[in-house]
Amino acid sequence: MKNIYKILGVLLLVAGTYSCGKDDLDLAPISQIGDNGFYTNDDEVEGGVIAIYDGLQEVPLREFALTEMRSDNAKSKSQEGDWAQFETFNVKSTNVAIVTYWRANYNVIFRANVVLKNIDAVGDATKKAQFDAEARFTRALAHFNLVRAYGEVPILDKVVTPTDADYQDYLDKNSVSDVLSFIQNDLEIAAANLPSQANTSFGRATSGAAKGILAKVYMTQGNYTAAQPILAQLVGDSQYALQANYSDVFYSEKNSEIMFAIPYTNDDVNESQDFSFEMTQGGQVSGLDFVTDNLAGAISPLDTERIPVLINQLDTKANGKFLTTSSNARLCGNDWIVLRLADVFLLNSEAIMAGQAETASVAAIKSYNRVRARSGMSTLAEDGTAKLTKQMLMDERRIELAFENHRLYDLIRFGEAQNVLSVYATSTGVTFSATDLILPIPQAEINVSSGLLLQNPGY
Repeated sequence: MKNIYKILGVLLLVAGTYSCGKDDLDLAPISQIGDNGFYTNDDEVEGGVIAIYDGLQEVPLREFALTEMRSDNAKSKSQEGDWAQFETFNVKSTNVAIVTYWRANYNVIFRANVVLKNIDAVGDATKKAQFDAEARFTRALAHFNLVRAYGEVPILDKVVTPTDADYQDYLDKNSVSDVLSFIQNDLEIAAANLPSQANTSFGRATSGAAKGILAKVYMTQGNYTAAQPILAQLVGDSQYALQANYSDVFYSEKNSEIMFAIPYTNDDVNESQDFSFEMTQGGQVSGLDFVTDNLAGAISPLDTERIPVLINQLDTKANGKFLTTSSNARLCGNDWIVLRLADVFLLNSEAIMAGQAETASVAAIKSYNRVRARSGMSTLAEDGTAKLTKQMLMDERRIELAFENHRLYDLIRFGEAQNVLSVYATSTGVTFSATDLILPIPQAEINVSSGLLLQNPGY
């Protein structure tokens, strides 16, 4: 399976990786060169770029546990072991999933930094700008994953090894605002230099994807003024379009609604994933990211377009969004969608609302209506007489984007996480506190740093 580059003390470069399995992501990466070798030409650096995407395949494998299962959307089948910690808001610093997620994201960051370190080896100016932008996009995305999951985390803006004089400086956590500013800078550069979706291969970063993630970063900072023009531009971009049928978003891959996805391939031991199996089937004991009664009760019976996709009709406790067509149930090829147009439509409404309880903006209502109408649900009048409320928008995002790892971060961004999750926790017989909104720093990383990497409050 995929090799992991260990970073940040315990994470050091090891040999070996492989291709990403889609279009020109099949290009064999120059993984044998490693950081201590030589990137001497365009092809070798592009191999390093492909290795970033290869590392990115590790990130979604258990991300759902850290996101959906820490919300009111999802639970485990058996409530056993490390997995039960997420749904009971009692995550330990020794939890295996939080360690692997930390390392997977810093692995991506490391690989991106290797490309940036060697970018001057690229002779073609157009390729150089694109490779630089792809490295910045993926580095930003990984830092964004980390800062939302763990709060304050170390920023890695270059290749760092224990022999570097400033190595220990990189073990200190940076403030959330500093991390978000770093991410913002990378994405602004990426958005200006990445190709359009029509001019690159599926699975590689595009200008539209960078703009969409950048807008979400701005909104995480509360900067709706900066986010809204970007989102308005993306809403009007003719290269993207909502699929006519909700199910086609997930089962007709490479479609025009997808702005960025991580590709996988059926029945390929190196290029497949098993989160589809865990979410939609599970074994007698296993089974993760299953549907909570709370979520099932929140879906309108009239939502007949989305219900069969959200809920496995063969097992109504299981997720139905990523049913596999693979021969081997654990070697699944469902792509992981990071950003899609429906998300952007609803973000546009949210940005126009700008933290208020409601808006009568016709533009906000139109974006909201586009998503609702696709699924055959009722819409609001677009004549200036209707109002879109924050609760309506949160509810729509919850259903439309269920099991896509947005719910927890949506609640935090809307300022409703403490309230919603406290009520939900009480209903399930567990407790929730504000410190549960971020995960503990993995104890293994703290140990390797000799205590320089400090634990989060409450753990």
